[in-house]
This record gives sequence, structure tokens and C-alpha cells, in this order.
Amino acid sequence: MNQATREKLMGVSVATLCSALYKRGLRNQTIQDVRPVAPKGRNMVGPAFTLRYMPAREDRNPMSVFRDPKHPQRLAIETCPEGCVLVMDSRKDPRAASAGDILITRLMVRGGAGVVTDGGFRDAGTIGELDIPAYHHRPSSPTNLTLHEAIDINVPIGCGDVAVFPGDVVVGDEDSVIVIPAAIADEIADEAVEMTAYEDFVVERVKAGHTIIGLYPATDETNLSLFADWRLKAGR
Repeated sequence: MNQATREKLMGVSVATLCSALYKRGLRNQTIQDVRPVAPKGRNMVGPAFTLRYMPAREDRNPMSVFRDPKHPQRLAIETCPEGCVLVMDSRKDPRAASAGDILITRLMVRGGAGVVTDGGFRDAGTIGELDIPAYHHRPSSPTNLTLHEAIDINVPIGCGDVAVFPGDVVVGDEDSVIVIPAAIADEIADEAVEMTAYEDFVVERVKAGHTIIGLYPATDETNLSLFADWRLKAGR
């Protein structure tokens, strides 16, 4: 993805991105019921690389399947490109883990920008201590084979009720994770930077005792003039 776009998205909130996408009629881009395993103090940003799970069937999922070097779960960890976010469709079922600390450590060492599942992680406490941003529904100790079969990689998936296509831009903050269609990621990033600057100005005004009427949204032209002055002084 465009490095300038990545840097812009590192400095904006998922909430602001939700508003920017809503203006374009995209209302279902926030992955539901996932949260950071542990806050990292920075955004997660990167193109999506996907892994799809399906319901497990006992005759297909003995522990020995992990010996196969082409097992899709292992292959996803070993082929997710540097700078990408691994997004897992775990069918919104956290009763069995999507992955554990060893696999997520390997993804981190290989340069993954983050990992998201609408299921759960085992060894969640250890994953939370890693430097890589990780998002899940809740901790889950049972191996993925208990309920999930990893069936395909880098295909369109659903994660937390959101359509995720390979290459879509994934952004996570301390609240949640959002998926931006790749074709509009650059313009959404630009708009979000502009929105964030105005929101920072608004917060300063509100803390100083000013009403939100005419300020948020900016229906009073006086506030736009004040914002222009503020922006000049703040170098924004």
C-alpha cells in the first residue's frame, strides 16, 4: 500500500474512519465484537491477507494434520507478506482458538503488521505481551482443530460480519478494527486527516467552554475562520 497513506492512517481513529466511510454509503465496515488483546499505543495498519476457517469434521482434523507443511493455517503464517494484516474468518466462534502465541510470534518476526480474528486466541496473555497488534473476541484455550478447519488463504472472507477482500486496508485502534476498500483507501486517509485536525480544534474549544452548536458540525462560518487560524498556528 501507499506508504504515505499508511502513515496518515496511523494517526486517525477508527471512529473518524467510520464517519468518512459512512459519507460514502459504506455502513458495515467495522468488525464486530473484536478488541485488542492488549493496547499497543499505536494503530494497526496494513493490507488484508486472509485465512478462512470452516466447521471442523472429526475425520478430517486429527492433530497429525499439522505435520502437513501446506496446512492452510501454517501456510498463512508463513506466506502473509511483510506489512500485511492477517485477518481470520473464525465464524464468530471463540470456543476454539484461531491461533496461539507461537504462530503469532512467527507472524510478528516475519514482519506482519497485525492479526485479527472474530474468534479467540489461545495463550492470549503471551500474545498481549508481543509487539504485534492483535485483535480477537476473547481468550480461547482449545486448539482450532476442535471446531475449525483452516480451508483457504487469501480469498474473500467474512470477519465479524464484515466482507474482507485481500488487499483491503485494515486499521485497528484501541477501540476496534475497520476495513477500508482498497480502491478508496488513499482518499479516505486524506479525508480522515482533515477530519481529525478539525476534531482536535473542536476539543480545544469545548474544553475552553464553548458550545458545540455551530461548532460541531461547523455551521457557523466564524468557527471555520477560527479553525483556519488555529491550523496555521498549530502547523496542521
